[in-house]
Amino acid sequence: MSISEIDPSVPPSGTGCAECELVGGWWFHLRRCAVCGHVGCCDQSPGKHATAHFHSTGHRVVRSFEPGESWFWDYADEAYVEDAPELVPPLSRPESQPSPGPEGRVPEDWRRYSFPG
Repeated sequence: MSISEIDPSVPPSGTGCAECELVGGWWFHLRRCAVCGHVGCCDQSPGKHATAHFHSTGHRVVRSFEPGESWFWDYADEAYVEDAPELVPPLSRPESQPSPGPEGRVPEDWRRYSFPG
């Protein structure tokens, strides 16, 4: 993986999963594409939109978009990325936004969607 694919100047696409926002969905955790800024939901989320973004675009590196997390992941190599450049803020969803989220759209039985890993 070449970290040269990462564009640290591109801001995130929003504060939540772009696709879930369009359809009124919800997510567990968020991932930010380090190439184009697209924010998608993690693989434990019903939509799995961050991985879908990788498959549709080939943008292989994401950064966690969760407060307090700063790791990068390379989907193609299935490995964490070391020495990635810092991205422009914001670096996470707003801390006031719950996880799972967003508030008001998480079903009461959300725990049935929880998968290990």
